[in-house]
Amino acid sequence: MNYDVILFDADDTLFDYKKAEDYALSSVFEEFGIQSPDTDYVAIYRTINQELWNDFEKGAISLADLRVERFSRLFAGTGLTIGADEFSSRYLSYLGAGAYLIDGAVELIEELRSKVRLAIITNGIREVQLSRFSKAGMDQYFEHIIVSEDTGYQKPHLGIFEYTFNKLGITDPGRVLIVGDSLTSDIQGGLNSGMDTCWYNPHNKQNPSPVQPKFEIKQLSEVLTLL
Repeated sequence: MNYDVILFDADDTLFDYKKAEDYALSSVFEEFGIQSPDTDYVAIYRTINQELWNDFEKGAISLADLRVERFSRLFAGTGLTIGADEFSSRYLSYLGAGAYLIDGAVELIEELRSKVRLAIITNGIREVQLSRFSKAGMDQYFEHIIVSEDTGYQKPHLGIFEYTFNKLGITDPGRVLIVGDSLTSDIQGGLNSGMDTCWYNPHNKQNPSPVQPKFEIKQLSEVLTLL
């Protein structure tokens, strides 16, 4: 056995984040009566949201500020007069209900649970992530669900991985594999902390960056071949 522990990312690795986000946005926009054939609010929001998450990875904005700021910018840029705090709260409630798993996620975790120790390491919002794992019945499979909010650091910062190693009693990072879809957070973070890395790349994206994972897979079931 090559690894004692496998750390999984959550969004777009085990959970279909876009599907959850689509559900949450359509639900909250409907609740607040936001609709216009001339303005693509979803596209504008996604651009703003991605920019802010990139800033979060760099430590340029806190998660508490991010969760409201994205809607403040959306409303300011589109002329909508809606309270961003209330809107954010309702959006997160819907997002936490969107427990849509990636195909093969349950089967993989059920197969792995008897072979290696499993944990989650995610930059997502704590209340959202815990809600989704609970609703999907996936929380029972992992020793710990480690959320950046609880650690004071976010991937790829070494601090969140040191927190994780302490939590799990890991003394040899070389016996740990991290699996995730993000080169900048999961793979870079894994490289920073001395773990082997597995890039989940189902859409066959090109990687022109200097961040090079040890493994690359297109289906979750391929993780089994790495043990």
